[in-house]
Amino acid sequence: MHRERVSENVFWFQSEVYAQVTAGVVAGPQWAVVIDTLALPDETLNIREFIEHELNVPVRYVINTHYHADHAWGNCFFPGATVVAHANCRDLLVERGIPSLEAAQKQNPALRQVKIVLPHITFKEGELTLRVGKKNLIISPVLGHSHDGIAVLVEEDRILFAGDSFMPLPYVVDGNVDDIMSSIKRIGRMGLENIVQGHGDIILRGEIDAAVKENLSYLAAIKKSVRAIARRKNAVELLDEITIEECGKSRVYLGGLAETLHQRNLRALLQQMAQA
Repeated sequence: MHRERVSENVFWFQSEVYAQVTAGVVAGPQWAVVIDTLALPDETLNIREFIEHELNVPVRYVINTHYHADHAWGNCFFPGATVVAHANCRDLLVERGIPSLEAAQKQNPALRQVKIVLPHITFKEGELTLRVGKKNLIISPVLGHSHDGIAVLVEEDRILFAGDSFMPLPYVVDGNVDDIMSSIKRIGRMGLENIVQGHGDIILRGEIDAAVKENLSYLAAIKKSVRAIARRKNAVELLDEITIEECGKSRVYLGGLAETLHQRNLRALLQQMAQA
C-alpha cells in the first residue's frame, strides 16, 4: 500500500492490490477522520494501525464517499467510529451491499471477517461540516458514478477527496452520465490545490484543468458514439468498434482495467438509450 502526506495532518493511501483504489485520513490532536476504506481487510487494518500507532489518535468518524465494496466494506474495522454517508448509501448497502458481501465471502476467505456497518449519520442535499483540529471538512453530494456519491473538501488546504466522481477513466455503469458531467464541472470550478481521486494518483493544481477537460471530453465522446449506433439492429456488436483511444483515453489507466471499464460504460449507455 502506498502512503503519502498531502498536507499537514492530511494523508492519502493507495491500494497496491485492487484497481489503485484510494482512501484518506485527516487527523486532529485528539481524533482522526477516515475517508473511505480499502478493498481488502489487511490494507484497511494497516491504515488503522498507522493512525493509532504513528499519529497516536483514535478514529472517531469514517466517511463513505459511496456504497461500493472497495470504499465501504472496511467500516467494520473501525469499531466505535461514527459512519457518515449519503442517505442513498445506507439504502444501497442494505439492498446490494449485504447480499454482495454474502456471495463474495463464499469465494474469498479473506472477506470472512468483514461485516457491513451501515452509516449512522446521513444527508441527501446541501452540506455537512465536520471540524477536525484546525481543519474544516465540507461534505457535499457529487452524483453520477453512483446515486449516493459525496466528496469531502478540506477547506483550508483546498484538497478534495472526490471519491469515484473523479477517476482516470470516468465510470458510469451504476450512475448517470449527465450527473457525473455536472459533478466534474463543479469540481473544476472549486479552485482546488489537489484532487484525491477514488482510484489512481493525486491530481495536482497545475493538472486539474486538463484532467477535467479530458474527463468531460471522454464522456461527451462516448455519449455521441453510442447515440450514433443506438437505433441499429447490430448496435451491441458495433460497440466493440468504439475504442477507448478514439474517445480520448488510454487503455493503460488503472493498471490496465481501463479498457474493460470503457466497454462497460458503452454497454450501460446503450441500454439506457434503448430504454429512453
